[in-house]
Amino acid sequence: MLKVAILGKPNVGKSSFFNRILRERDAIVSDKAGTTRDIKKRVVSLDDELEDIVLLDTGGLEERGELFEKVKQKALDVAKEADVILYMVDGRTIPDEEEIKYFRTLQKLKKPLILVVNKVDNDKLMEGVYNFYELGADEIYPISIAHNRGVGKLIERIKEFVPKKPRVIQEATQIEEDIPLEDLFSEEENQTEDLENLKEIKVAIVGRVNVGKSSLLNALVGEERAIVSDVDGTTIDPIDETIYYNGYHITFVDTAGIRRRSKIKDIEKYALMRTEKVLQDADVAILVLDAKNGIVELDEKIGGLIQKHKNACIIVGNKWDETSMDYKKFEQEVRDRFKYLYYAPFMVVSAKTKRNIDKLKDKIIYVYGNYIKRIPTSKLNEWIKEATQRHHLPTDIKGREIKIYYATQFGIKPPTIALVMNKPKLHFSYERYLINFLRQKEDFTGTPIVLIPREKGKKNEKD
Repeated sequence: MLKVAILGKPNVGKSSFFNRILRERDAIVSDKAGTTRDIKKRVVSLDDELEDIVLLDTGGLEERGELFEKVKQKALDVAKEADVILYMVDGRTIPDEEEIKYFRTLQKLKKPLILVVNKVDNDKLMEGVYNFYELGADEIYPISIAHNRGVGKLIERIKEFVPKKPRVIQEATQIEEDIPLEDLFSEEENQTEDLENLKEIKVAIVGRVNVGKSSLLNALVGEERAIVSDVDGTTIDPIDETIYYNGYHITFVDTAGIRRRSKIKDIEKYALMRTEKVLQDADVAILVLDAKNGIVELDEKIGGLIQKHKNACIIVGNKWDETSMDYKKFEQEVRDRFKYLYYAPFMVVSAKTKRNIDKLKDKIIYVYGNYIKRIPTSKLNEWIKEATQRHHLPTDIKGREIKIYYATQFGIKPPTIALVMNKPKLHFSYERYLINFLRQKEDFTGTPIVLIPREKGKKNEKD
């Protein structure tokens, strides 16, 4: 796919243009310089007749401190890999020596390079566009993302670089209208098709600030995808990268580190919202703990977010190479403090030395397999019957007997089971007993199980 990279100094509108192309608010936009630090990469379609492109939003080019030097270098590295470069400037300013230096550096790459003059909100500001001709650009596009001026023309120019989709001639297939579509396939064929569609795993890497989430992402994907710095809050936007491993496409998303609410600063409130959104969309959550500095109360609250969104989960102690802590002691503390994530496997890794990184990838596939597991109805009812015979359901407040007529699994991600009852109420202690009983019968390591009581005759839907 064609790669289009957006570069420029901080606060010129790169992320706003990125969002405009995507038609959604993906990258965080703020008046604060340096909001975007890592590379945001999205596959997008500009036209139904054209192939998809990879759009890359980069951090601002500037020279102030170690962190921003890394941001600048990452942006320039992306430019080397891109097929088309959009260099964006602020049309309300005039080019300075730094701007000229960056543009000259990009010209040396000998790639299509388009100068985009943003924030040209009116005709008076259009006169200032001529100041940027001294950069020596072959193509200049004045635009205003805020007022949608000239944006369409720029997008049409980008389309000219994009190859057309190959024509596919399909034979028409006639289906009798009176035959329901689901009856055309057997249950086994549908299950096979579902399994093929379930070969993509979304993994959220979450944790508090500076526990090594970005380093872990880099270790998992095998490249310096995320910027790593000792500066707290380096990652703001979620960063994602996909690898192919043992037959699965695994997309890792490195989220911003979470602070205590009283410590959350300006744009970090967006980071917290994005972390919640990432967990909402994720299949597996990796809760990263700092093995060097130990577990704190905030780690438990972040674990609570995973429980809230019902993700499959792996608890990971990072920086194991930097601690002398006893493994058994650390594991016991994890179990004591994350009792609500009792189903989550625990392991230690070192993102720095790559210790246990492949084992972590294997564990992701393992818990995901449990997250999408389906239990045949006959077997499920056999187990529920056995469980209720061992321990009868408690009566209701009027002393009437409560019965489970039958059970059926109607959902995955996580496994979700409807219990059809005469009284659709289940005491939390008995629900916990049933879930533990099911875990004894079948391996559900890494995934929560959801039980939903339903009155007989009512439609089964996820709550």
